[in-house]
Amino acid sequence: MVNKNMLTKTNLMKRYITSTLALLAMLTTAWAQVPQPAAPQTEPIIIMNATAHLGNGEVIENSAIAFKDGVITMVVDATTARIDMSGYQVVNAQGKHVYPGLILPVTNLGLTEVNAVRATRDFNEVGAYTPHVNAQVAYNTDSEIIATLRYNGILLAQVRPSGGRITGTSSIMKLDGWNWEDATMKASDGIHMNWPSRFERSGWWAEPGPITVSDDYQERVDEISNYLAEAKAYMANSTAKTNLAFEALKGLFDGSRTLYIAVDYGKSIVDAVNTAKAAGVQRMVIVGGEDALTVAPFLKENRVPVLLSDVHRLPSAAEEDVYMPYKLPGLLTRAGITVGLTYGGVTNARNLPFYAGTAARMGMDKEAALALVTSNTAEILGIADEAGTIEEGKRAYLVISSGDLLDMRTSHVEMAYIDGMELNLPGKQQALYERFKEKYGLEEE
Repeated sequence: MVNKNMLTKTNLMKRYITSTLALLAMLTTAWAQVPQPAAPQTEPIIIMNATAHLGNGEVIENSAIAFKDGVITMVVDATTARIDMSGYQVVNAQGKHVYPGLILPVTNLGLTEVNAVRATRDFNEVGAYTPHVNAQVAYNTDSEIIATLRYNGILLAQVRPSGGRITGTSSIMKLDGWNWEDATMKASDGIHMNWPSRFERSGWWAEPGPITVSDDYQERVDEISNYLAEAKAYMANSTAKTNLAFEALKGLFDGSRTLYIAVDYGKSIVDAVNTAKAAGVQRMVIVGGEDALTVAPFLKENRVPVLLSDVHRLPSAAEEDVYMPYKLPGLLTRAGITVGLTYGGVTNARNLPFYAGTAARMGMDKEAALALVTSNTAEILGIADEAGTIEEGKRAYLVISSGDLLDMRTSHVEMAYIDGMELNLPGKQQALYERFKEKYGLEEE
């Protein structure tokens, strides 16, 4: 006679195995939707007949761009140059546009997947001062978000932690690779800081309360000054016990690393720059900078660039022109400040080229707007010798689009290269589109 308990246990085990197999099947499907990393470049490639936007303001209407072993070897006007194309893999890009790979600075890309799921967020370390926490080793090359950015032409990203006062160390990552080692373009390029706010807001976004001046603003500024002073004193003491946090700050004082300060208000920007300079910090960048125009002469005098965040937003002050956030990149550029663009949220960061397109629509030259997300950002991040423009000797970070890359109505990235390797562009969104377009009778336009 069969024992009922044994039968129940058997049924439960069968259900458990069935559920486990179903879960594994779903996970396998999800993994399969992450594009496989590109294979190394094996032969010289030449892109012919495209309109080349070099990223430095120059445009070649009918170009020839060649690269070998991941390095650009030729950028010429195909209408006047004599080119021997034997030995090249030829890509005919007639009627298309070629751009430098776009660069996204100051992001949590690869450190978070679903904001509502705590287990997928790996960007906030315990503690207020954690400069030694390096985002590089936590970068997840299997993130499905990465493919959505590449499909809009973004090929490089400066990935950083974001919690606390001094949040950690960033690294510049290529948006392709089997692991974080493969993806690293430049390790430990900068230290990131959240500057204390001068004001305190009450209420919430739907029912905002009054804004008051913070009582402990100066106290928190003094805390930063003291921390940097302690770090500098530590470096002058050769017998001091090793302090990993202070070790991470060494590059700020010898100029090998840049301090990125997230701050918006005009007076706070001045305080942040003066505090860093007084501590001996050699290079700094303002991140956010909503009120940067009010202190533009100060920023120009001190040669401090600005990475504007969230251009697609409402103005911070009620009396401002409603289009001020759109105009700000152009106004700061004309004021003599080096400007780049970023975006606070990871998922919407895929729209980076369209933020530059908005700046172009609101008073900037189109090629100058392209520089906001290419050459300017490369200069700010200290990688201008390798990326940001299409020039001989630089790495082959290239994007081919059938339309204007900065215009969401016409942009369609067809091919992209990182270090000369052709990317497998389609990601989860494209896979789902292909899956359902036939079912619902969708047709290509």
